[in-house]
Amino acid sequence: MTQRRTAQRRTTQRRTTPGQPAAGPVPALRRTLGLFDAVGIGLGAMVGAGIFAALGPAADAAGSGLFYGLAIAGFVAYCNATASARLAALYPVAGGTYVYGRERLGEFWGYLAGWAFVVGKTASCAAMALTVGAYVWPGQAHAVAVGAVVVLTALNCLGVQKAAWMNRVIVAVVLGVLAAVVVACLSSSQSGTAGSPGGFGGVLQSAGLLFFAFAGYARIATLGEEVRDPARTIPRAIPLALGIALVVYAAVALAVVSVLGTGGLAGTTAPLVDAVRAAGASALAPVVRIGAAVAALGSLLALILGVSRTTLAMARDRHLPGVLAAVHPRFQVPQRAEIAVGAVVAVLAATADLRAAIGFSSFGVLLYYAIANASAWTLGSRLRDRALPVLGLVGCLALAATLPLSSVVWGAAVIAVGAGVFFVRRTLVPVRK
Repeated sequence: MTQRRTAQRRTTQRRTTPGQPAAGPVPALRRTLGLFDAVGIGLGAMVGAGIFAALGPAADAAGSGLFYGLAIAGFVAYCNATASARLAALYPVAGGTYVYGRERLGEFWGYLAGWAFVVGKTASCAAMALTVGAYVWPGQAHAVAVGAVVVLTALNCLGVQKAAWMNRVIVAVVLGVLAAVVVACLSSSQSGTAGSPGGFGGVLQSAGLLFFAFAGYARIATLGEEVRDPARTIPRAIPLALGIALVVYAAVALAVVSVLGTGGLAGTTAPLVDAVRAAGASALAPVVRIGAAVAALGSLLALILGVSRTTLAMARDRHLPGVLAAVHPRFQVPQRAEIAVGAVVAVLAATADLRAAIGFSSFGVLLYYAIANASAWTLGSRLRDRALPVLGLVGCLALAATLPLSSVVWGAAVIAVGAGVFFVRRTLVPVRK
């Protein structure tokens, strides 16, 4: 308890120190989210479009080792979730690992985590928006994508409770669709063919691809300033949301493999649609497509929430323009940060094909969680306190190294640019302590 109070007091002091955040009192966000809301937001971010798209590439990489890849991805996600939960209990403010890295490791590491998150997740936002367009109206995918971004950004600007309510609806719809897929496949007499093993490297690559579908529980931590009783709620919400998502993913993967086999799964770009057709339930195919679009909307909603809160935290510390640190006096949300994020995502969704950005996004997210684990490592000196953070750190770096070479090169280049901006800024405008 003493450590938590000291950490929270130090965080508040950092936010009001001249030369870092804006001078004077920093407007706080309204704490309106309970445990159910927090779990729902985490599920909305995780049980999204990833499960509708990631199984095929993962099976192609791992072959019959697909479930080993899923287990590795789930374990790394568990390590990350545990680290995030412990840190969020100490620092229940907006920003997630940006704040944790800054407070535990130093200004640069916090900044690097925030940069990796904002850049990587902005690309993910655009990819999710384009996924909505591809499923709803393939011929006008870009227009639909931009429309989805505008609507969800406006919804977020009206208050986080409205976003949480919509998120609950989305999660319920997606879980219902996935349940229908599982029942249809497991009740079918169709049997798929097994694929050949992909080797250890293939299993790791499949884990990296499947990790993209898990990377949503941090959304709970980035909303720490809007959660009621965060020291108790966040450590409960993060593992609960992750556990539910892991059970759902395992059930869906088992059902799909039972009718397509890992060999058939590796060759499809719409695995759940092909699975229900192979199971003799073709009438479910349109429902699955709608479910995929709704899932992408849920992911996009949660992503915009998370990116805007990290943007808010970085703007408070002047790593991004200070104008983005404003909190709306009525709705108590960072409207300017949300509008700025929405505008950038809309431009990307209107002009780019971001399917290849999934690997780039994964690189940034894995680096983000590597810093979270390194931050959690500093919380205790006992072996049991440090074992999971070490395993999580190693796991994140190993999965990042297995991503496609182009993703690694582009990701490293963008991260290096961000690091360069930080050091140039520190040289030209020294930060006062």
